[in-house]
This record gives sequence, C-alpha cells and structure tokens, in this order.
Amino acid sequence: MLQRISTRLLLAVLAAVIVPFSGFAVFLDTQMKGRLTRDVARASLKALAADLAERVDRKVDERRLDVVSWSRSPLCALAIEQATAGVGGAADGLADSFDVSVEEKRVYDLVALVDGRGRLVASNRVGGDGAPLSAETLASLRDHDFREEPWFAPALRGEPQRLDKHATTLLPPRGADRASYLNHQIGFVEPVRSDEQETVGALFVLVNWKHFQSEVDQEVLKEYFKGLVGRDRQLDSAYGWIWGADADTILAHPNERIHGQSVAREVGLPQLVAAAGAEDWGFYPEYVFGGQRKSGAFKHCADPAEGGFGWVVGVGINNEDIYAAVNDLRELLFKGTLVVVLVVLLWTMIIARRTTSPILDLKAHTQRVARGDLEARIDVRSRDEIGALGEAFNRMTAELAENREQLVKAEKDAAWREMARQVAHDIKNPLTPIQLSADLLQRARREESPEFERIFDRTMETISRQVKTLRAIASDFHALTGAHRHTPVEFDLGELVDDVLELNAAWADELGIAVHRTGDGGRVRVDPDQMRRVLNNLVSNAFEAMPDGGELHVDVARVSDGGRELVAVTVRDTGVGISEEVRPHLFEPYFTTRSTGTGLGLAIARRVAEEMHGDIELRSADETPGAPGPDGAGGTVARVRVPVHAADSAQGTASRGTRERPGGDGGEDGTA
Repeated sequence: MLQRISTRLLLAVLAAVIVPFSGFAVFLDTQMKGRLTRDVARASLKALAADLAERVDRKVDERRLDVVSWSRSPLCALAIEQATAGVGGAADGLADSFDVSVEEKRVYDLVALVDGRGRLVASNRVGGDGAPLSAETLASLRDHDFREEPWFAPALRGEPQRLDKHATTLLPPRGADRASYLNHQIGFVEPVRSDEQETVGALFVLVNWKHFQSEVDQEVLKEYFKGLVGRDRQLDSAYGWIWGADADTILAHPNERIHGQSVAREVGLPQLVAAAGAEDWGFYPEYVFGGQRKSGAFKHCADPAEGGFGWVVGVGINNEDIYAAVNDLRELLFKGTLVVVLVVLLWTMIIARRTTSPILDLKAHTQRVARGDLEARIDVRSRDEIGALGEAFNRMTAELAENREQLVKAEKDAAWREMARQVAHDIKNPLTPIQLSADLLQRARREESPEFERIFDRTMETISRQVKTLRAIASDFHALTGAHRHTPVEFDLGELVDDVLELNAAWADELGIAVHRTGDGGRVRVDPDQMRRVLNNLVSNAFEAMPDGGELHVDVARVSDGGRELVAVTVRDTGVGISEEVRPHLFEPYFTTRSTGTGLGLAIARRVAEEMHGDIELRSADETPGAPGPDGAGGTVARVRVPVHAADSAQGTASRGTRERPGGDGGEDGTA
C-alpha cells in the first residue's frame, strides 16, 4: 500500500496541510463568513443593474436617432416624390445607402421607406447577418400593403412609433437550428416630411433582438464581479435579464427556453414581479432559481415618454458565489502558516518530480508510437501504478508490431480483391452478347441457314462493338493505375481546348447546346493525350447533363495562385448543379449516377491533373463567383489548372470570339 503514489500524497497532505488548515477554515466559516461581502455584493448588484439599464437605453436611443437621421434626409422625401411621379433614381441610391448602414452596423434586419399609399419605395437588400435578402423576400416587400400595419396611420399623422419585441411577418424566419431570438426584432417608425413639412411617407426599421440579447450574456458581466466572487467563478452564476414593461414577461435571458414566459406564473417567482413593480430601482428579495439561492437587483429603463420601452433589467448571482471572497481572506491567513506551507511545497515538489518524470517519458514514447515507431520501449524503474502502466505500454507496442505486418497484408489483399471484383463485373457484361452471337452464328452454319450471311455480318458487328467496350474498360483501369508513361510536349492549351470543342461540335448540335468559348489560354508542357482525355471527360459530362439543350461556357485564362502561374480551363454548363449527396463522392473510383460507364472518368481526371502538378475541382455555379456565363443560370462549374510553361512569359488579355449554337436547360449529375 505504501508504494502507491496516491497513498504517499494523501499521507503528506494529511500531515502538513489538513490539520492547520482545518483550524483556519473553522474560524473563517463560523466567525467571518456571515459578516463579509453581503453588503458589498448588494451594492455592486444595484450599481450593475443601473449600468445595464443605461447601456440598454443607450442602444435604444442610438437606434432611434439613426432612424430619425435617415427619415430627415432629403433623399427620403425625394425618393417618395419620384416614386409618386413614376420616376426612378433616388430610390436606388437610397437602397445602396441602407445596405451600407446595415452591413456596417449589423443590427438592422429591415430598413423600409414607405410612401403615403402604403407602397414600398426603397429597402435594404442585404440582411443584418450579411447575407443578401432573397428575391422572394424583396418581391414580398414590394407587394406588401403597408397601410394594413397598425403603425402606418399614426405615422402619416406625424406620430413616431415604437414596436416592442416581436416576430415580424415581413421577413422569412431563420432556420430552426438558429437561436429563436434571431427571429425577433424591435421596430422604429418615423414620419418622412417634404420641404413643406407635409408628411409624405414613413421610414420603418426593424432592429434584431440579438443586439439587446448580447447585453445579458454572462461575458458582459465578467468584469463587474472581479474580486468579488473569485477569479475562477465570476462566470458561473452572474447573469442578467430584460423583462417587458409589465415587469413580468421575459424578453432576454441567458436561458433562451424561458424567453416570453411569465415570471410570476410560469417561472413561479411572483415576489420578484411585485418588487420590480413597487419601485424604479432596488433589490429583489432572495429567491431560488435553478436549484440555487440567489440575490439580485433591478432597474427600470426609460419609459415611452422618454423615448424608451419601459423595460426592466435585472442582475443576479448565486449566494454561494457572493461569499467566495472569503477564499481571498483565507489566502491572507495562509501567510501566517508560511513555514508549514514551505515544508509542504518542498515535499510536494519532490514527489511531483518523481511522479511526473515517468509520465513525461511515457508521453514521449507515445508520440514515437504515433509517428509509427513500434520499437519504442519504456525503462520501468518502479513497481507502482506508473510502473504497471509502463509495462502495459511495452506489451501494447510489442503486440502492435506483431500485428502491423498482418494488417498491411490484409489491406493489400482486400484492395486486390476489390479491384478483381470490379474488373470481373465490368468485363462480364460485354462477354455475354459475344457468347450468344457466336452460338447463333455456329448454329446458322450448322443448319445451313439461308440467313447465314446476314447473321454473320450482324454477329461480327456485335463482337466488334463489344470488343471496343472491353478495350475502353481496360483503358480506364490501365489509366487509373497510373501505368501510362507520360510524354510532356510544349503546346498552346487554348488550341487543344478548341480541338476538343470542334470534335464534339456535332454532338452539341444534336443536343441543341450553344457553345461559348472565351479566353486566350497559354502555353503548357504536359502530355497532350492525357490532357485531351481530361477535357473530353469534362465536356462529355456537361453535354450528358443537358439532354434537352442548354449553354456550355468554356474559358481559358492565366491565373496566379500562391506565386504560381497557371493556365485554368473553366467549363460551365446550365444544368441544375451538384447535389449535396453526390458532391463528397465525385472523384471516387467506380462512383457514377448514370446507368453506363465505369465511374472512373473523374477519378482518372484528378489523378492526371495531379501528375501534371495541377488540380481539378467541381462546384455548383452558384458557389463559384466569377465563373463564365450569366449569373443565376445555375449548373456546374468544372475547373482544371496546370502550370504555365516556363518559356511562356506573355500575358494574354484579348478574348476569343464566341461560338454559339441553339440550346436549352438540362440536368447535371457531376459524375463520369
């Protein structure tokens, strides 16, 4: 038992620490705990509640002043006047201004200028989260009759309006996985007056509730309780909240699940509601929430007559944390036992060093094993738990070394079995019609059939076609293994692209696909046959994705990436893009969503691109800014890049002409 580390540490602590510390702890807990910190804590809570209320009022006032400033801008009245006269211009500039303010401040969800007929004149086109508002949302705002809004009529009478926390119907809700308060806002409405001071419309602004929810997060209260509840505990229980003007409805709280609940009825703390309703600034009676006894203070925000909403803010903290300051006093009293502490410290350092040394050794050997060195062994010098752990480590590494070779062999065998299975599966299909055709030809000769010549020709055609299929399968598997010997040649990549497009021109005409070719290209030094194979694969994929016609945009351009000069070939079709289910498997061998093909095309293309020190990627057109073709047309963008040949120093800027063919839209599966 005495050889155990835990036993030695326990005996040392019992002998040197527990006995003197117990006397100090009893003294602190019985004589001083009830006299310390309570008054200081209550005063701090009250001051913090006042500060929180001031910050909330300041935010409300800042937002109100923003709205007042915007509404008084001559541009608002001008935009309404032009909209009434059927003239555009000012509204677009105003919308741009709204977008700049929304993106800069990140607190506004909607800024809408409405004319006297209740029609939208201008609004922001970017949401408070930085994402553009959808076309459906903007269309809904344009079609909305704002005369139905309760604030519209008073605003036309020249009366500013404020809308307390609510979930608007003018904007679509955010996803269910987002915080619910992100779907709530407060609103401000300011009349818009002409030069003659006639009310011609209103400016309606929605501020996202997260702007105020952030004020009650625990991090905000961190500094206020520093030194009061202890360095490591101030975030455990200090928290704030905002109630409605009725001093009962929870508007903001760290626990989002109780937002909107009644404090008196649903939370079960009517005494807090009564205290907040009795005076403007004060303390709550001690209460129990979440199984903890707490203390708190409150402060009323500015009421509507003062430009506010009349909310009630509060700050609370666990009572046990209030008395955490006793720990600081305990540290002062420890100085009186300095000699005992020094002895314990020295003794603990000796034990710790003897304890941690083998642990560090074990860590170093574990890192060696992680790097693949299974010959790592620990020199065991003790018979305690650390020594037993070292022996277990040595046994583990020995067993891993024995099993690694078997595991590697098993993985290789599994890989070859999978390859053999795939080859057998792909070859079996062409062999069946060959066998049947040969049997038919043999029977026709044996029976001296008068149709022998016709059967012979048809059989030879079938066998030839299936042999071509077998040759294509063999070529795909051969290319996948990387056994092809590359022959780099210097050539213009743009000319090779033109050759590939010309080769597929008849196919494009047959499908009704319009082909657009742009860019100058550049000279590269790679295997032209392999590069042609990659380009043919990308173009054929695009054509097969547009069976009912469409547009194919092909661009060849020089680009820079991390100091490297590259030539990029970008192929964009107008299909529906790449589904989320297909995207992770695009470059996997044997993966295809079509009924024909081996599923090796894109896998081979990526391997070829990497062997040429380049890369290849496939993305939906909507996720690829700057891709050739019209914005919003959808489809898939495939891009392959290879290094520019060192001798090609010219930077081409002129664009080739566009070759067009009639076409339509189609689908896309993104596989070979």
